[in-house]
Amino acid sequence: MEPVTQRPVPPRADCPDVEDCVADPSEIGRVCVYGPICGTCAVYRVIETERGLLLGTCRIRVDRGEFPCTAPICDAYVPRAGAPDAKGRPTDAPVALQFARKAAAPLRREPQPQVRTRVPDGPVGVVEMTREELKDLIREAMDEERGGGVAPLAPRWEGGVAVLKPGDPALQQKELPLESLFHKVVMIRDRLRVLEQKINANPKLTDAEKLDLQAYITGCYGSLTTFNVLFRDREDGFAGTGGKEK
Repeated sequence: MEPVTQRPVPPRADCPDVEDCVADPSEIGRVCVYGPICGTCAVYRVIETERGLLLGTCRIRVDRGEFPCTAPICDAYVPRAGAPDAKGRPTDAPVALQFARKAAAPLRREPQPQVRTRVPDGPVGVVEMTREELKDLIREAMDEERGGGVAPLAPRWEGGVAVLKPGDPALQQKELPLESLFHKVVMIRDRLRVLEQKINANPKLTDAEKLDLQAYITGCYGSLTTFNVLFRDREDGFAGTGGKEK
């Protein structure tokens, strides 16, 4: 039997990382040190916070209603990228790959009408769903995970720190690892690209409306070219008006 990695007991209130998780759900797997718990599962949907913990629902077991992120995992647990697996072992496998493995087994269809029964937290055995439900689940989870695009940090900034120094010398300065800052910048870039794609594909918008919205996005790109110095590859950075970097 494989040994299970010992991890800290999840808090019952006031988790020190809850603000990071709320600000960016795609960070949960990498930030949380208490997994495996429900909050680090790819099918856990964050709603709000309660008692300093995440409060959310399960995309599969909707009968459970709302529950905190520290609830115990079930057999449907699919760790987010960076979260430990069900045995507490480190993993950084993409969510899409983990879903593909779960989807390999034949899908069974329940006779209609389907009646859901309430099941207590904890291991529950095999989770069944239709093919369309699985496809919707994968799309929703991947949209949430899409925040962390692949873009390498320039070598000279590796291990570096951004220092935020107040004008008042009596106030304490704040240091932020450049890797963390760069990760946030890449997520902003990727989400702007997704927004641009959705605007272009929206059938309800006229061409003039699309151009108007795209102009705002281009303006955002232009404002963010300051961060291009962090990218190892120039083509991964931001391009302002006319496609030129600043």
